[in-house]
Amino acid sequence: MGRIAVIGAGMGAMAAAARLAVAGHRVAVYERAETYGGAVRRFERDGFGFDTGPGLLTLPAVWRDLFIKTGKEPLEACVELVQVDPSARHVFADGTEVAVPNASRAGVVAALDEALGAGAGGRWGDFLVRAREAWDRTRRPLLEEPLWPDWQVLADREPYPAVPHKRLLRTRRAATLAEVGAWELRDPRLAVLLESHALAYGLDPRVTPASAAVLPYMEHAFGSWYVRGGVRKLARAVYERCVARRVEFHFGAEVTGVLEKNGRAAGLELADGQVTEADHVVAGVHPVRLRELTERLLDDEGDVRPDPAPRPGRFTVLLALRGPREAGAVHRTVVHAPDRTAELDSLASRPAEPVRPTVTVLRPDDPALRPDEEHESVVLSAVVPTETDRHLPERSERLADLLVTSAEAAIPGLRERVLWREVRTPDQGEEETGAGFGGVSAPSLAAGEGRFLHPANTTRFPGLYRVGGWSHPGGGLPHAGMSGALVAGLIVEGPEFRGSQ
Repeated sequence: MGRIAVIGAGMGAMAAAARLAVAGHRVAVYERAETYGGAVRRFERDGFGFDTGPGLLTLPAVWRDLFIKTGKEPLEACVELVQVDPSARHVFADGTEVAVPNASRAGVVAALDEALGAGAGGRWGDFLVRAREAWDRTRRPLLEEPLWPDWQVLADREPYPAVPHKRLLRTRRAATLAEVGAWELRDPRLAVLLESHALAYGLDPRVTPASAAVLPYMEHAFGSWYVRGGVRKLARAVYERCVARRVEFHFGAEVTGVLEKNGRAAGLELADGQVTEADHVVAGVHPVRLRELTERLLDDEGDVRPDPAPRPGRFTVLLALRGPREAGAVHRTVVHAPDRTAELDSLASRPAEPVRPTVTVLRPDDPALRPDEEHESVVLSAVVPTETDRHLPERSERLADLLVTSAEAAIPGLRERVLWREVRTPDQGEEETGAGFGGVSAPSLAAGEGRFLHPANTTRFPGLYRVGGWSHPGGGLPHAGMSGALVAGLIVEGPEFRGSQ
């Protein structure tokens, strides 16, 4: 078996490392930071703990499969998964609220009818049926299989079965997520509920293809899950599984180049001058960083090309609160922006003053994240334009104030309860993870002329592979885990590998 050098210890990279080690390869991971997990990090202070990356897990079957394939202990023997119910409470700009049940179509329909009026739930339920059809059409090519060589087919075909809509004496079908909301859901609040699933990844629903309907469908069909102790516990479990399979980890080891020999990847060069040889190189880094490491050896002609423009990033405020979490508090609340158009415009225009964004409030009922029962840890997050906060700490504080103002709709007496807060900006995310400008990577989506696909796991440089959220099948914990499975399959079985059956 061969020697595998892995660049980065993100979730996708570790998933690939564990699978390759089980297949008999000698695997070494080189991570420039001092810890594992990529964006799945943790901040601790004064007995409070916070997830600084994703706070919830969808499609846990991806990680269950990893643990089944790499050892005797299943995922649930290593971490405790708790289904979050309701999945989320939504507070709309007009003050309307709805708690959306977890993974229950009948429950969701009833809740929406009660909160938004008769018929709202039925329209959402009918939409989920169509979204399932889009999911069935794209699940394998966009999640479970390597990217097709003729990926343009995915770029040109819209898999969402939009309902015919008469407009200006013509019959049209929704091509974007925003059109789905306006033409098929016919309620601004339902449209905002739909669009929030794309906005969470920094996608503007006005240009995002209708195929993004799979995002709310995934959450509805497979539920939202919390990892007891925080999602960082999942990262630790994956790391420990790698170590148990004799994967070597080198932290504080910055890779400065990919070596080439006889026209293929042959190892790595490190910042300290050390050279390590390998038969295959797996790169879990941002595409811009990968091009730097390969010194333009990659010939990407004909491949999916990532958008070079900076993507919106995640802005986070960590709150240490005095006082207990009240009975019946909801784990996740989404407080929608008062001006949706201004929010979406700001993601591209980067206005001089921050715009009040849609805010996600996470309040896990978890003793591991607070010093005692008389305190609470809360995470506020929003997707915002990148670059705007660089060297402007006062702007970051103004934006943090906006998030706190929105979160008051979710937490009674919030401002009076704040002991301290920690503000984390997108550029801090870049420093920790290497993601360009701290941008958020979205899952791959069909249609949209290929602008919502990610580069393939294989490259035109033999022996070099891409893994993680910036490669196929895109961002998010399930997709990162699948990228690891795909890369491992391509190395073990060769280019004929077509994914799990």
